[in-house]
Amino acid sequence: MSIVNAKEILLKATAGRYAVGAFNVTNIIQMEAVIEAAVNKNAPLIIQTSVTPSKFIGPKVFSAVYRTLAESAPIPICLHLDHSTDAEYCKECADAGYTNIMIDASKQVFGENVRQTKYVCDYVHNLGSITVEGELGTVSGVEDQIKVAENEAALCDPDKAIEFVEKTGVDLFAPAIGTAHGIYKTKNPKLDFDRLKIIFDLFNGKTPTIPIVIHGGTGLQPDVVKKLISLGGSKFNVSTDLKHVLIDSTYDYISSHRDEYNPGKIDKAMKEAIIKRIESWIDLFGSAGKA
Repeated sequence: MSIVNAKEILLKATAGRYAVGAFNVTNIIQMEAVIEAAVNKNAPLIIQTSVTPSKFIGPKVFSAVYRTLAESAPIPICLHLDHSTDAEYCKECADAGYTNIMIDASKQVFGENVRQTKYVCDYVHNLGSITVEGELGTVSGVEDQIKVAENEAALCDPDKAIEFVEKTGVDLFAPAIGTAHGIYKTKNPKLDFDRLKIIFDLFNGKTPTIPIVIHGGTGLQPDVVKKLISLGGSKFNVSTDLKHVLIDSTYDYISSHRDEYNPGKIDKAMKEAIIKRIESWIDLFGSAGKA
């Protein structure tokens, strides 16, 4: 049960009203750290790679390392491609062994978003046990190659959400509700909690059917995170925070050990810092002990 798609673990999270951490990694050491933290907490896990690091290291390499580590882990783990705007690259990563794929056509007009998302869903579902995430509305901020200005962001229309899910066959749904990628400019960003509740009830009011994804986890206050989870967010994305931990822990170690030239010690310091941060996110999400 170690290698799973996202929907398998998120339906359980939706029913239990906790969230599964979906953590973006940029290298193999980060991947090891994220898995070790989740194992320590006995929590289900989604490992994410955005397009740039996926292409840099290679989807087959990421997939091979993921499967090697996941097969010996006592927890369910999914490997997810995050925010790909290229349907053909979505197919390549699915072929390589990713178990969940996000096609992000949210900046397109509705009909084109539906067309591209359905195209990826049809291809991926034919491969077997791989699931797909789609997005409606646009989340502001910067995430890898995705850049959306605040004045370009648009919240998800609940009525369109039903049509989108039905026409595409998507497995996970990411509605734009006011969260943002990167760092928030305020401690209290304006989020549309009512919109999230309406959308959640449309798909999961009676029986969990379509797990709801929350993008832009970095920088949200703990009480806000808990409220979003209580309203139905079951996949919670964290990316920017882990980039900061990686760079800051590396910088701090090198700064305090200028006479030392041992890359392994730098990697160890970075890995320990990431494990500690991931464990705190897992506690916040309420997924500890849920594996």
